[in-house]
Amino acid sequence: MGALAWVLIVVAFFVGILLGLLVFYLVPVFKAKEALKKADKIKYDAEIKADHIIKNAELDAKEATIAAHQEADRQIKEKKAEIYTAQKSLTQREQNMDRRDSILLSKEQSLEDRTENLRRKQAEVDKMAEDYDKKFAEILSELEKVAQLSTSEAREEIFRQVESKLSQEIAAFTKLKLEEAEENVNEIARDKLVLAMNKYSQEVTTERTVATVDLPNDEMKGRIIGREGRNIRSLEQELGVDLIIDDTPEVITVSCFNPIRREIAKRTLDYLVKDGRIQPARIEEVVEKVRNEIDEEIHKAGQQAAFELGLPRIHRELLRQVGRLKFRSSYGQNAYKHSMEVAALCGIMADELGLDPILAKRAGLLHDIGKASDFEMEGSHVEIGIRLAKKYGEPDEVIDAIASHHNDADVKHIYTVLVIAADTLSAARPGARSENLENYIKRIEQLEAICNSYDGVSHSFAMQSGREIRVMVVPEKIDDIGAFKLARDIREQIENEVTYPGQIKVSVIREYRATDTAK
Repeated sequence: MGALAWVLIVVAFFVGILLGLLVFYLVPVFKAKEALKKADKIKYDAEIKADHIIKNAELDAKEATIAAHQEADRQIKEKKAEIYTAQKSLTQREQNMDRRDSILLSKEQSLEDRTENLRRKQAEVDKMAEDYDKKFAEILSELEKVAQLSTSEAREEIFRQVESKLSQEIAAFTKLKLEEAEENVNEIARDKLVLAMNKYSQEVTTERTVATVDLPNDEMKGRIIGREGRNIRSLEQELGVDLIIDDTPEVITVSCFNPIRREIAKRTLDYLVKDGRIQPARIEEVVEKVRNEIDEEIHKAGQQAAFELGLPRIHRELLRQVGRLKFRSSYGQNAYKHSMEVAALCGIMADELGLDPILAKRAGLLHDIGKASDFEMEGSHVEIGIRLAKKYGEPDEVIDAIASHHNDADVKHIYTVLVIAADTLSAARPGARSENLENYIKRIEQLEAICNSYDGVSHSFAMQSGREIRVMVVPEKIDDIGAFKLARDIREQIENEVTYPGQIKVSVIREYRATDTAK
């Protein structure tokens, strides 16, 4: 390669460098100019948009201002309308109040006028009353002179005439009401039951709810109570009774309506006192032992009753109920012994009359069976006895004897009559119940004396050991209505003055006989 070529190469090299420099410096200049142009355009566009936004904002602000003014105007108009309505209403009220005031003033004036008028009339009435009182006193004085009776005597005479005139009407009305009341036998029976309970509540409650346990000394009371009362709490919880420890020396009282639980409690305390070991574990053990003894005793008593009376095929649960009667008493008479006695009497009477003595004794034994559970089940002992007899398949004769032996229902079978008679004999004979002979005689005499004290009574008889009183009256002095009234008066006096067990039936008998002799 020659020198020319090298020269050309060098020249080309420098030319390239020069061109590169020119490009390096001129390209940014052109780019800067182009960027400035774009920036100016963007700025111009932004200014135009800003102008538009400002103009739009001004328009929106003007529109919002106009709308706000319009809304404010509307609210102002509404408030003005409301204020106008309120002012109108207040004006109307003021007018109404003015009218009312005028009306009240007129009424007040009218009332004052009326009051004044009433005062004048009252004065006139008072004056007339004085005149009438004077005239009445003058007339009364004249009448007293003519009739030769004082005012009090005349009043008493009028009262006697009115009483005589109305007595028959009152008795007839009373009889009618009682006849209506007889249609509701249950209510009358409940009333009589409540009356009997009120008469003998203290005596019967004491007999049925309390038993006493004798102690060797008063120190034993502390042992029965135990530390912080744990022994007595355990006893009451296990036995279901109340133990009353008071100041009575060497005695603890057991209170409970259930006679069997009361007997269990009494025997348990007797065991514990004799044993001397009194603590909760020992108490539980002794209570269980006594319960088993009582159950066995009840079972044996029922079996023994059926065996002695020769009664076959009685349900074992009924026999158990009979055994429970051993711990039940009524007016001091043991219910078990009473039932055995009634059964024996029924058997004797049935044999004499040619009836079935076995059925009669069965009815007599079970007639008070309800008393074995009347402290546990609801209802009277008659109702409970009927339920038990029906439950265990007793014959109709026995059920009727249970239902009717206190005349609570109509008698349907002859055996019931035997039970009623035997029950009366067993319960009413002197010494059977807690009533001595002297009191019994005094009560009979008192009943007859009450009956004989009434005018028109010829004589009276206390029958069935004082359970019925029959009064014979003179027919010319007492008519049929008067006899009914006399029976009620005697009954009320007996209830108020005589203490008696059960019920007393008052029968007034009026018999009129017309006789003549043909010659």
